[in-house]
Amino acid sequence: MSGLGGLDRPGAPTTPGARDERSQEWPVAETDVQDAPEEESADAPATGSGERTAPRAPARRQPSPRRAGGDPVKALMHRHRDLCARAVDPLEIAAGLEAHGVTDRTAARFLHRDVFSLAEEMYARAPRDEDTPPNSPAVTTPRARADWLVLTLLPGALCAATVTGLHLTHGQSRLITATAGALAVALALRAAVARGPLAAKDRRHPTATRMCWLIAYALLGDGLLREAVAAGPDALPTGTADGSWPLAAAPVLALTLSVAPAAWCAHLLAARARRKLSASRALEEFAAAVKPLLLGIFALHLGALTALLLLTATVLEEPAAYPQTLTLGALLLLSRLLTTHGFTHAPALVLTATATAEATALATVFASRLPGCGWLATPFQTLVDTWGPGAVPTAACGAGALTLLLHAMRTLTRASAHAPRDQPW
Repeated sequence: MSGLGGLDRPGAPTTPGARDERSQEWPVAETDVQDAPEEESADAPATGSGERTAPRAPARRQPSPRRAGGDPVKALMHRHRDLCARAVDPLEIAAGLEAHGVTDRTAARFLHRDVFSLAEEMYARAPRDEDTPPNSPAVTTPRARADWLVLTLLPGALCAATVTGLHLTHGQSRLITATAGALAVALALRAAVARGPLAAKDRRHPTATRMCWLIAYALLGDGLLREAVAAGPDALPTGTADGSWPLAAAPVLALTLSVAPAAWCAHLLAARARRKLSASRALEEFAAAVKPLLLGIFALHLGALTALLLLTATVLEEPAAYPQTLTLGALLLLSRLLTTHGFTHAPALVLTATATAEATALATVFASRLPGCGWLATPFQTLVDTWGPGAVPTAACGAGALTLLLHAMRTLTRASAHAPRDQPW
């Protein structure tokens, strides 16, 4: 059967309809497959007497993916044609491929040393309009802008004005000042996280309500829990001598002032990560470079928050409450970093669990005042008696911050988390 003309070539399948190993490995689009023409062989095998036998009916063969079998990158471009069409540089294609599960090991199957090299070829071969520049900038590093710089300073300024008003007013004027100040600070916080490096592009899991609850607990929760436990099982807490609840103004003022350092830390992480993305040649290399950067940014923010907390506690002559304030600040920073880079589900889940734990502590202590329900407050009352009322938010926020830190070390070290995109800031 070796004389069947066009079928006898190096590397051809040995059986009709079979495909070689390379063509089976690379699935291709139907547009790249051409049907081979069916022709009768002119070189039919001859008999011993010199007469030719009747030509055998040609076997129907499967379409031969000759061009696509030798060009697996084209098949990959067909599967990710939308990504290749809208990409402004090879790094965006590399990040998109990684988000779809393509690793450096997978790129080796496409005869490339890493995903970045594969993305460069796909970007070079992607069709573009004539008005598109052939060489787009490799990385668009975000720059600081005056609008979001001012917005990040606004919550701290309004909170400082509110705290000053609380120290200068009494009675009904104090209540009006507290209400107006809380509303102004809440609106300022909402504006600060709506623009700039703390802004969330994916709003499917909003977290503003949970963040406000956690900050409100930092202001009122410890004092309320302390009074509720100290009042005993048969009495309700009465608050301070003037009938108001004890406020922890120093931690809240430090947290609102730390919005500006948090925005700078997020901006620094985005800028440095994109520079490392342009300099890296492998996904593992990029992840190894971003991990110490992320930990350094996290430590920098905690250092800034510690300094602000020390300052506010000294000026207001209040306890600093370092454990609960630092764990809450770490939780809020990590939740914003993950939300900013598109990972919204985990922050929303962790913030909800943390707020629920704090609300449960207060609810069970007050529910224990009901007849026959004294046992409800036993776990939290034991915790408060042993470690103080600050143990509840410290444990809740600390567990949440640790969970988000481990999640951030796995997600924010991906190239897809820092893909070059047009930033509104």
